[in-house]
Amino acid sequence: MIRTVPRRASRHDEEHAAPATTGSQGSAAARKPTTWSSRTPRALLAWSLLYSALQAYWTFVASPPRMSPVGVDLIAFSGWKAIMLSLAGATITFALGRGGQRAAVQRVLVIASWAVSGMLVVAAALFLLDVVGGLLPGIGVQFFPLGFLSRTACLVGAALMAMVAMTHTRRLRGACAACGRIGATPRMERTPAWASVAAYLATAGCAVRIGAQLVVGFDSGGLGVGVSLVLFEIGFVLSGTLLPWALVHDWGRIFPRWVPGLAGRRVPRWLVLGPAAGISIAMIVYFGMILTNMAGILLSGANDLGFGKGLPDAFYWVSVPVYWLWGAALGFAALGYGRRTRPRCRQCG
Repeated sequence: MIRTVPRRASRHDEEHAAPATTGSQGSAAARKPTTWSSRTPRALLAWSLLYSALQAYWTFVASPPRMSPVGVDLIAFSGWKAIMLSLAGATITFALGRGGQRAAVQRVLVIASWAVSGMLVVAAALFLLDVVGGLLPGIGVQFFPLGFLSRTACLVGAALMAMVAMTHTRRLRGACAACGRIGATPRMERTPAWASVAAYLATAGCAVRIGAQLVVGFDSGGLGVGVSLVLFEIGFVLSGTLLPWALVHDWGRIFPRWVPGLAGRRVPRWLVLGPAAGISIAMIVYFGMILTNMAGILLSGANDLGFGKGLPDAFYWVSVPVYWLWGAALGFAALGYGRRTRPRCRQCG
C-alpha cells in the first residue's frame, strides 16, 4: 500500500491563498491586535508623565513667558487642570490595559478615554492661530513658538488617547482591530447624498463669510497686507470651494484630464482627506470656543462683545457661527469621502 505524504505549502501557495474572512479564522484575524494598537498605550503613558511634569514645572516652579494672545498656552484646561488631564489619560489607559473588568466598567472607561481626548483637543484650540501665524507671518497673527510647541504636544496626547479609545471601542463591539468594520461591508459605489449636501453647505458657509466681509469692508479686521494676505485669501477660498467639492466629485479620487502628467491616476487618499479632516477639526474647535465665549458674554448682560478691531458685534454673530457650520459641514463631507475611498482591510478582507 502506497502512503501519501502531505505536500508542504509553498510560499506561492501561501501568498495566493484566499484570506479567511469568515468563521473562527476570520474572527481571530480581525481580533488580532495591530502593531500600533499595542504600542500606543506605552507611548501615551510616556507622554502623560513628560507633559504633566512640564505643566507642573510651569505651574509651581517657573512661570513661562506669554504663550498665546490670552497669555496661557492652553484654553480651559491650563495649569493644574492640564496636569490632572494628563494623569487622567494615563490612569484610564493603565486600567484598560489591565483588563478583567466587567463590560459595563469597560464601557465607562472607553467613554472616559474619548472624553479626555476631546478635552485635550479643546485645550489646544489656539493651534489654528499657530498654523496661520506660523505659515503666514505677515498676516498680523502673532506666532508664539513656545505656546505652539506646548499645544502641539497637547494634540499629540489627544491623538494617542483617541487611538487607545478606538482600540478598546472596536474590541467591545467585536469589530476588526485594524479597520473597525463588523463582518463584510459592501464597498460604496457612489458618494452618499448627505456628504454632497454637506460639501455644498461648506461652500455656502464660505460665501456667507465673504458676504459679511463685503458689508463691513475688506479694509476692516486688522489683517496685514502683502503676499501673506494674498496666500491666506487663496487658501480661504480653496478650503470653501475646491476642497469640499473634491470630497464628493470623481476628480477628487481620479486626477482629471486637465491635470498634466497625472491625468487618469488615482489621487492619494490623504492628499484630500488629510487637509479636510484637519481644517474641519480646527474650525469646529476654535470657532466653537469663540461661540461659547460669545454666548457667555451675552448671558452675562454685557452691552457688547468687546472684541474690538473696529467691527460691529453683528459681524461676529454672523461670521463665527458660519465658520463653525463650515467646519462641521466639511467634516461630514470628509467622512463620506473616507468611507467611499476606504481600502480593503489586510486583516478582515
